[in-house]
Amino acid sequence: MTGEAKGMWLGLLGVAAFSLTLPATRVAVASLSPLFVGMGRVVVAALPAAIYLLLNRRGWPSRKQFKSLVVVALGVAFGFPVLSALAMREVDASHAGIMLGVLPLATAAAGAAFSGERPSAGFWAMALLGSLLVVAFSLKEGGGSVNWADMALLAAVASAAIGYAEGTRLTRSLGGVQVISWAVVIAAPVLLIPAGVFAPVSVAVPLEAWLAFLYVSLVSQFLGFIPWYRGLALGGIARVGQTQLLQPFFTLAAAALFLSESVDALALVIAVLVCLTVAVGRKMRVATP
Repeated sequence: MTGEAKGMWLGLLGVAAFSLTLPATRVAVASLSPLFVGMGRVVVAALPAAIYLLLNRRGWPSRKQFKSLVVVALGVAFGFPVLSALAMREVDASHAGIMLGVLPLATAAAGAAFSGERPSAGFWAMALLGSLLVVAFSLKEGGGSVNWADMALLAAVASAAIGYAEGTRLTRSLGGVQVISWAVVIAAPVLLIPAGVFAPVSVAVPLEAWLAFLYVSLVSQFLGFIPWYRGLALGGIARVGQTQLLQPFFTLAAAALFLSESVDALALVIAVLVCLTVAVGRKMRVATP
């Protein structure tokens, strides 16, 4: 198997891992506080991340890198986990999967804003079209109004996009696994006490809720990044990154399989259209400074 082919398979493994995040979060918040799930997953993920950093012994990040890591932590170790967990109390995983379908384009837009790149008019047209599709879907599902859960999901998209964009820039000097490891290790001490405040006081929490919480903690927040970043390194960001287009469909399938959620024809059509806007948008020219 060539390095590129191996990279594609590893990329698919990472995407598959991330695709189960929303269904697992939905199960967890049914019995646990969303704030505990959102913050507690980072605290748990910090344990294997700290072990990884200790075993690699690559030293401490520089002051400049530390500032960037704080931005990454705010995006992917606080904003996205907490906002998405709050939203998953109110909406189905399949609904949320479609709302998050514009994340690849949002990440590209955030990267342009932070790096000074100049996306073409075609790129922004696709970004706008994808956003309008998601808003239209939200309005249809909400009976003509956007509910607060959808607003939380869109804020989660923005948070993740900023964290991914800054993390991608840092990956060039630190490496991808180092970036996510430092991000959760930096965030965990700050989130430890708040997570403890919202921790369950009853022992009557179903086992499935704890298993779902462990999944989002160990896989979604840490382990999933290992094959993902390795795949990007082996197969190239442009090619392996395209596997992310499958994530909404994986999420829809997982929601139907594990949560028995119904997925109507309109939801599938919107998911396909959003993925098409992302695929076309990623091919549009972006001028570098």
